[in-house]
Amino acid sequence: MAQLEALMREHFVDYASYFILDRAIPDIRDGLKPVQRRILHTLFSMHDGRYHKVASIVGETMKLHPHGDAAIGDALVVLANKDFFIDRQGNFGDPLTGQPAAAPRYIEARLTPLALETLFDPNLTEYVASYDGRNREPVFLPAKLPVVLMLGTEGIAVGMATKILPHNLAELWQAQIDLLNGKPVSLLPDFQQGGLMDASAYDDGRGKVEVRAKLEARDEKHVVVREIPYGTTTESLIASIEAAAQKGRIKLAAINDFTTDRVEIELALPRGVTADEVIPQLYAYTDCSVSVASNLIVVRDRKPEQLTVTEVLEWLTKQLREQLKAELEWERTRLLDKKHWLTLERIFVEKRVYKGIEKARTDDAVRSAVWDGMHEHEALFVRPMVEDDVKRLLEIRIRRISLFDIEKNKKDLSDVEGGIRECDRKLKNLKKTTIDYVKGLLEKYGGQFPRRTEVTRIEAVDKKAVARQNIKLAYDPDTGFFGSAVKGERFKLTVSEFDYVLAIAQDGVYRIMQAPEKQLFDAKLLYCAPFDPEKAEDFTVVYRDAKRIAFAKQITIDKFVRNREYRLVRDTAADGGNVLFV
Repeated sequence: MAQLEALMREHFVDYASYFILDRAIPDIRDGLKPVQRRILHTLFSMHDGRYHKVASIVGETMKLHPHGDAAIGDALVVLANKDFFIDRQGNFGDPLTGQPAAAPRYIEARLTPLALETLFDPNLTEYVASYDGRNREPVFLPAKLPVVLMLGTEGIAVGMATKILPHNLAELWQAQIDLLNGKPVSLLPDFQQGGLMDASAYDDGRGKVEVRAKLEARDEKHVVVREIPYGTTTESLIASIEAAAQKGRIKLAAINDFTTDRVEIELALPRGVTADEVIPQLYAYTDCSVSVASNLIVVRDRKPEQLTVTEVLEWLTKQLREQLKAELEWERTRLLDKKHWLTLERIFVEKRVYKGIEKARTDDAVRSAVWDGMHEHEALFVRPMVEDDVKRLLEIRIRRISLFDIEKNKKDLSDVEGGIRECDRKLKNLKKTTIDYVKGLLEKYGGQFPRRTEVTRIEAVDKKAVARQNIKLAYDPDTGFFGSAVKGERFKLTVSEFDYVLAIAQDGVYRIMQAPEKQLFDAKLLYCAPFDPEKAEDFTVVYRDAKRIAFAKQITIDKFVRNREYRLVRDTAADGGNVLFV
C-alpha cells in the first residue's frame, strides 16, 4: 500500500507539472501555450506566401502536438480570430455571435506580415526533439512583441488557473517606449468586442474590471445594443435578456438580431414602457453588464508565477533589448564572415595565388600551394584562414576567375563594412536601438489596432431602484395561504422582488418577508402591506386578553430577521385572546 501511495504521488506530481508548464499556462517569453507555439511554428515552416488549407496545417502540426486534431483546429481558429498573427480566408466563425468555424477542409490560413517580422528567427531559436523524436520544435519563439498581454488567455491547470485580459497592442508599444525612457506606465485592457469599461478596480492586473454593452436609445420605444461585453456573444446576451423578460424583470415586446460584421440587437418596447426605464434594468439583470476578474499567472523560468501587468511588460521589454542585441551580434558575425570571404577571394584572384597550383601534382601539393600563396598576404586577412577557406577557394571556377570584377568586389566589401559599422553603432546604444525598433513597429502597424473598448466611470445600478413592480400577491382566508401563487380577493399587493411585506395575523403573530410564493398563516390575516426595512414603523394594536378585556398598545418594529415569526402581544393566542385591530 505504501509503495502504491508513493507511486501515485510521484505520478500525480509529474502530471500536475506537465499540465501547468506544457498545457494550460502560457510562457512569458513568447506568451504562447504549447499548442499555439506549434501551430505558428508549423505555419512558418510551411510559409510560401500562399494560403494553406487548415486541414493541412492541422495535419502538419500533429507531428509536434500529440493531443488530437480537434484541439489543434480549435486553437488555430481562436488564434486566427485574434487578428494578430494568422491571416485567414473563409468562414472562421464569429467571436461576436458565437457562430462556429467551417470544417478545416474549407478554410485557409497563412501568417500575417506582423507575425513574420516579429515572431521568428531560426538562427536564434532553441529547438528540442518532438514527442516522437522525428522532428524538432522550438522551446519558445524569439518573439519581439508583448504577446502574453496583447492576446490575453485563459487556462485551468492543476491547483491554479490563469485569466489574462487582452490589451491594446499600440498602447503596449507606447508603454514599452515609456519604460525605456524611464517614465511610469499604466495599462488597461482592451477587448475585441468593444463596449464600455470601468477599470478603477483593475489594480495592474490583480483586480477586476466592469464591462458593459454599449446601448443606444433609438427612440422611446426601441433600445439598440451596438457593442457587447467581453466574454459574451450576441447569442448569450439575447438569452440573458430573454431570461430576464420571462422572470418579469424587464418588459419587452420583441427582440430582433440584425448583427452582421457589427453588433445590432434591437429591443422593441411595449406600451407604457420607455427606453430610459429599460436601459438601467438591462444593466442590472442581464449580461449587458459583467464583471471580469484578472489573474495574471505565467510560466517564468519553468515555474508558474503571479505577476502584475507592469512587471510582465518590464520583463518583456528587457527581453526585447536582449533579443535585438543577439540579432545584431549574429548579423555582425555574418557580415564579418562575408567580409572575410570577399577579402580571401580578392587576394586569391588579384594576387594570382591560383597560379601557384598549376605545377602541383597531388592534392596535398595543391592545398599547400594555396596555403603558402595566401599567407604571403596575411596582413590583409580579416581573421586567420582555416581549412574550410582553402577548400572553398579551390572550388572557384576558372570562368569566375577570368571574369572577376575587382570594382564590384570593392563595392561589396564597402557595403559589408558599412553594415558592420551600423551594427556596432546600434550595439553601442541598445536603449536607443530598442526605442527606434518599437517606434518603427508602432508607425508601421499601430494604425491597424485602434482602441475598441471605451474607458469610462460606471455607476453601479441600484437593482432595488430599477426593479419592476411585477409580483402580484394575494391572500385567501379560506386556505390561510398568502403569496404570488395564491388566488384570493384580500390584501392584493403588487411589489418587486426586493420589496418586503409585513403580515400580521389575528393570533398576534407577525412576519416580515420578501414576496413569498405560498406562505401559510394559522390565524386569519388582519394586516398586510409593504414594509420599509430602512426605517422603523409604529403601529397601534388593539387586542383582547383571555378575560375579554380590550387593550391598546403602541408597537415599534425596527429590527427583524426575514421570514421569522414574532408576536405583537405576549402569549395572546395561548391566553385565549386575540388581536382586534392594527
